[in-house]
Amino acid sequence: MQTNLKVKRFNPGEPGAQPVFQEYSLDIHPDSTILDALVTVREEVDGTLALRCSCRASICGSCGMRINGRARLVCKTRVADLAPNGEQLIVEPMGNQRVVKDLIVSLDTFFDQINRVRPYLQPDSVPESGEFLASNESMTNLLTSMNCIMCGCCVSDCTVLEVDSNFIGPAALAKAWRFTEDPRDGERDSRLKILNDEDGGIWDCTRCMQCVEVCPKEVAPMDRIMELRDAAIEAGYKNTSGYRHTESFYKSVKKNGRLDESRLAIDSTGWTNIPGLLDLAPVGLKAMMKGKLPPIRPHKAEDKEKIKNAYEKVEGERK
Repeated sequence: MQTNLKVKRFNPGEPGAQPVFQEYSLDIHPDSTILDALVTVREEVDGTLALRCSCRASICGSCGMRINGRARLVCKTRVADLAPNGEQLIVEPMGNQRVVKDLIVSLDTFFDQINRVRPYLQPDSVPESGEFLASNESMTNLLTSMNCIMCGCCVSDCTVLEVDSNFIGPAALAKAWRFTEDPRDGERDSRLKILNDEDGGIWDCTRCMQCVEVCPKEVAPMDRIMELRDAAIEAGYKNTSGYRHTESFYKSVKKNGRLDESRLAIDSTGWTNIPGLLDLAPVGLKAMMKGKLPPIRPHKAEDKEKIKNAYEKVEGERK
């Protein structure tokens, strides 16, 4: 079958180099993967094309790339599934990571983020004899996160990392969850405290679900982040804007049936956080000048009692 690739080329090591797209058209077997097509280009058409691959079985995680704007492992993505009629496929390096050359990115930042969560067991004590034992149930629970092959696809498409490079990232947070849930680890509370702090990251996730969509191993990093939030709250770590934001959102919808945006901003900042409240003033003035300032008295939904009853029903079931 005929395939048409539009590959992003860039060699930052060349003075004055700028990213450009180069097109390739070639005949491939109907069952070929995008990796097969790219290797064919490198071996038969253009030997200067740089790409990274190894196992070709979606185990090593080294062939992550963006195809038509979405991160994928190209070794498990068939050309026919995305371009059955020879449609053009746009191939780019993964996002949110430094390009080394063409389709190869540096994973230095990725592993720096992983290291921030102390990705190793920290037991309270060492057994006098034998070994640490964990129940089958607890280990089965850990399998979700342990399936991660460190491919970086979730990091590539994380919308928070696009605007905040300090965000610890979905892969690292999923790895952190793995150790907070391990019964052999003795630092669960301290881990949750660090993750709950402003620079910890669990409250920075916007729940866009991009990491869930692109993960090739169904680790579902966003779900793990939400579970970390719940664990931090249960452990009593509530003095963060993230928790206050969540609590204010919950209470205002329960009370009015709609979100009280004015109160949400103030509650999230904290009523006693004078510098933070002062920082809101310029934003409020600009919103007022543009006619976007939320009403002082919040709107109330016509069916607010039904919404309140739904809240109370769920709260009753949790008790």
